[in-house]
Amino acid sequence: MVVANPREVPEYELNPQELQVRKADGISKGIYQVAKWNGTKVSVKILDKDLYKDNETIEAFKHELTLLEKVRHPNVVQFVGAVTQNVPMMIVSEYHPKGDLGSYLQKKGRLSPSKVLRFARDIARHCKPELVIHCDLKPKNIMLDNGKHLKVAGFGSISFSQLSSDKSRLLNHGAHIDLSNYCVAPEIYKDEIFDRSVDSYSFGVVLYEMIEGQPFHPKPPEEAVKLMCLEGRRPPFKSKSKNCPQEMRELIEECWDAEAVVRPTFSEIIVRLDRIFVHCSKQGWWKDTFKFPW
Repeated sequence: MVVANPREVPEYELNPQELQVRKADGISKGIYQVAKWNGTKVSVKILDKDLYKDNETIEAFKHELTLLEKVRHPNVVQFVGAVTQNVPMMIVSEYHPKGDLGSYLQKKGRLSPSKVLRFARDIARHCKPELVIHCDLKPKNIMLDNGKHLKVAGFGSISFSQLSSDKSRLLNHGAHIDLSNYCVAPEIYKDEIFDRSVDSYSFGVVLYEMIEGQPFHPKPPEEAVKLMCLEGRRPPFKSKSKNCPQEMRELIEECWDAEAVVRPTFSEIIVRLDRIFVHCSKQGWWKDTFKFPW
């Protein structure tokens, strides 16, 4: 990725001398870790220099950079810049000390209906333009900011080839699939052609987890993935209608439908979330406990 002409250096290029990784933290290659850039805490992903001659790894790195440049939204973790003209190469993004939604759910358990709706709106908003496919939407890739809103991370972490304007397929399926990720859509798990609806599927599972907890718990995640992706089973709803109104259940069921054509787009999802809020407000279910955040 090194360019010969200085004028071709990307605008996002950072000076590696301005990045400081504490020695105590070590250098974890291939995953994001905390560092400092000009005195500000940031998240840094360091590319293992042993992989620089691997064309697939470099292409995946370029793909991640391209998506991060493209996706700019208040509900997306901000891309700060990258180091591409020096070794090691790095991707730098904003740091969120509150951690990710997965850790938050482990600590808090099932969330209140009002918080579920607010968080669901935050997640859905990042995909409203539907310009890119995330492919790896899950609680661990959703960060909590200081204002208690959610921001989506992990864009570009999975590489895929675009077969047409609306059809894609993974590159190196075995290397990219996390067999414990129960939010993954069946098409991706089974290495089939997919479209943008895979993110709607994942959103449905995340929404379910905020309401009911981890799918098929206490079964291990690897088993839950097989039940959902290979056997077509879905976890049951146990919450009372007040905590999960019928409209919310229907939305989740459509999102995780086995047929991609049934799944709503994120523009449709946002409209339906608004309707759910209005309906529940009229019923007086969330009176004095919910402030409309948008």
